[in-house]
Amino acid sequence: MSTSQRVDVDSVLNAGRMSRSTLTVILLCASVALLDGFDTQSISLAAPALGPVLHLQPSGFGTVFGIGLLGGLIGASVAGTIGDRIGRKPLVTCGVLVFGVVTLVTPSVSSVGALEIVRFFTGIGLGTALPGIISLTSEYAPAKSRATIVGMMFCGFPMGAVVGGVVANWLIPAQGWGSVFYVGGVAPLLLLPLLVFKLPESARFLTARGDSVAAAKTLERLGIPAGSAAPVEEGPTATRSPVAALFTKGNAPGTVLLWAAMFLTLLMTYFLVTWLPSVAVAAGAKSGLLAVSTLNLGGVLGCLVIGRIADRRRPAVVVGAAYALGAVAVGAIGWAEQSDAMLLVVTFVAGLLSLGAQMCTIPLVANYYNTTERATGVGWSMGWGRLGGITGPVVGGWLIAAGLATSSLFLLAGGVSVCAALVLFAFSRLKRRAAASATLNAPVNDAASLA
Repeated sequence: MSTSQRVDVDSVLNAGRMSRSTLTVILLCASVALLDGFDTQSISLAAPALGPVLHLQPSGFGTVFGIGLLGGLIGASVAGTIGDRIGRKPLVTCGVLVFGVVTLVTPSVSSVGALEIVRFFTGIGLGTALPGIISLTSEYAPAKSRATIVGMMFCGFPMGAVVGGVVANWLIPAQGWGSVFYVGGVAPLLLLPLLVFKLPESARFLTARGDSVAAAKTLERLGIPAGSAAPVEEGPTATRSPVAALFTKGNAPGTVLLWAAMFLTLLMTYFLVTWLPSVAVAAGAKSGLLAVSTLNLGGVLGCLVIGRIADRRRPAVVVGAAYALGAVAVGAIGWAEQSDAMLLVVTFVAGLLSLGAQMCTIPLVANYYNTTERATGVGWSMGWGRLGGITGPVVGGWLIAAGLATSSLFLLAGGVSVCAALVLFAFSRLKRRAAASATLNAPVNDAASLA
């Protein structure tokens, strides 16, 4: 194969079914997402036992939760830009190594300042891995089912939160708060060899970089016959800043709307995940910890259902409608705490719709950008999402300290879900106008073929 040509990877990966090796790639990425969810839930569930040790009131954990997400913001933003230059796999392996090691250090902290430092670097590691796993999954998934597959991969996050809730509920009373972090640190280090030896680089990234030989070898190793695809000519290598590329070629309005959507949805999600246990228990609900598991289980099921529908309909409208409907259930959590059964039902429905929609927003981001800017686009979108994630727990801590009623807290969270819906409805209209403009401006022969 000539160095001036490359395999048309899109046609290869979009044709036929995924191979077993491709499913392995997606499962490995899902495992990393699971560890992220486990870690996020572990710190919030450890907080009630950790507070007396560090002489920290529940409202004081807002900064602890927030600083970990600040690390995630920095890790995702920087790593996404780097990933479009050096590849997706280095992001995943380096990120997993960092957050595994730092999580193991967490039980040794003896002050709030030390806890904030280790949570910051844990967030750096987790944030570094995220653009890699999302880009890899998106770039190995066939276009016709990409929203479903990326959403299913990211179901690892709420499943990790469910596992974290179960493990913490069992381990912390028996072994102390530090035990959950030993589990959370050893698990990623055990996964690391599999990532090093079994996780391939993105064939789409290798092709875009001009390394056709490596792309073909990667596809063959995955059991995908690259030789069946016609080669296509290499385009010029981009020299523009990857971040600047997010605002060129008509991408700017969509980029801004996606950043807003990610900010709002992770503000709501992290508020619910971090404060639901403490607020529910303080309100007298016996099932406060279990409610976190039902919230996340609902999110897993919702992601699968919403993603499947989004692959067949207008994705942004489908996801936006789920946010709008989920706002009702999120707002009702504050009134459901007097009945344990009702609390579990309402949190499940809130997870089914709003958390399910949150996970299906990530494929919208991944699909919006080309291969050459995908990791950057995902990384910066996740960075803005993490900024929302910081805002949710910190503002939640302020509102709780100010004595705001529980019902009002969750009404505000429901309002955030409504705002996310409106942003995605605007994004859908933007995409439709762009598609109509492209059709009108297409050459006659192309326009005819589209009809």
